[in-house]
Amino acid sequence: MQTAIMGTGSYLPEKVLTSTELGERLGVGTQWILDKTGIEARRIAAKDETTSDLASFAALNAMKDAGIAPADVDVIVLATATKDQPIPATACMVQRRIGASRAAAFDIDAACSGFIYGLVAAHSMLVADPARRTALVIGAEVYSRFLDYDDKRTCVLLGDGAGAMVLAKTSTGTGFLSNKLVSEGTLSDLVQIPAGGSRHPASHETVGAREHFLTMRGRDVRSLAAKVLPELVVDLLESANLALPDVRLIVPHQANGVMLTEWSDALHLEPGQMHVTVRGYGNTGAASVPITFDDGVRKGKIKHGDALMLVAFGGGMTWGGVTMRWTTEHKGCLSAPDPSGTLGTALLD
Repeated sequence: MQTAIMGTGSYLPEKVLTSTELGERLGVGTQWILDKTGIEARRIAAKDETTSDLASFAALNAMKDAGIAPADVDVIVLATATKDQPIPATACMVQRRIGASRAAAFDIDAACSGFIYGLVAAHSMLVADPARRTALVIGAEVYSRFLDYDDKRTCVLLGDGAGAMVLAKTSTGTGFLSNKLVSEGTLSDLVQIPAGGSRHPASHETVGAREHFLTMRGRDVRSLAAKVLPELVVDLLESANLALPDVRLIVPHQANGVMLTEWSDALHLEPGQMHVTVRGYGNTGAASVPITFDDGVRKGKIKHGDALMLVAFGGGMTWGGVTMRWTTEHKGCLSAPDPSGTLGTALLD
């Protein structure tokens, strides 16, 4: 038994924060940000928008694309580092809002690699249990609530958004081909939010020291990514019995536009072989892979039978990837779309 992606969806907040606006605020200018990041704009959640809001809208879009109703969903895996609150799991809030009452729902946090971890977890759960048929895997972040907008090393990179995929069992030769997940906890201090957990709970001191904002040792992160991502690609290709020219499209975590260009050059990729959205959306953490994948689907860059690769790198430190053979044969095979128009009405509550 195999699993395959049956539908994709994404959601981006309406508010746009351009690099021109941000550059003026930071006193560095637009060109400095473009030269460092390749990012022209990023989306910012409205004051009344939460991670679960963004995740729910992306999930509904993916479910509509797959042609399934809430009752079809057996598992919800939400990858996020920016939960609505410590308890309960943000995935449970999404479950309630989209009406997927049958689904087991839980969060997963591997920072920017979270969606890849969630996809592999959902795939394994479907394969292991004959009773489970579908999983909803979501990546969602509202990083704007955790950024110091006086810190040009971090705030120029990150934005808000959500992306989702519907994963379902298939008996065809399409679907997942290989996967690999890696964690290196000895480097956990490279990307972190120091306070707000059990080690340093919120206090006047932690707030005063600005320890509830994201910090990043960017140069060390970039050096590590340059080393491990090419190795990850080789391992994924070997496990799937593929060569790099066989891969129609690589969808990477949109960490930094300049870094993606360097990585593409290092791998000697063909023009258009790597799909990139970072210029318009910035780094949306665990949401960046599904947002970018959905963008590729909407733009017709992915065809039935194509070999695809998804890769990500994030805090922890963590990295991972999957290869798959894309299929469009089974869209809508699980049930008809909700004819009553009640799909997602809980979002109005």
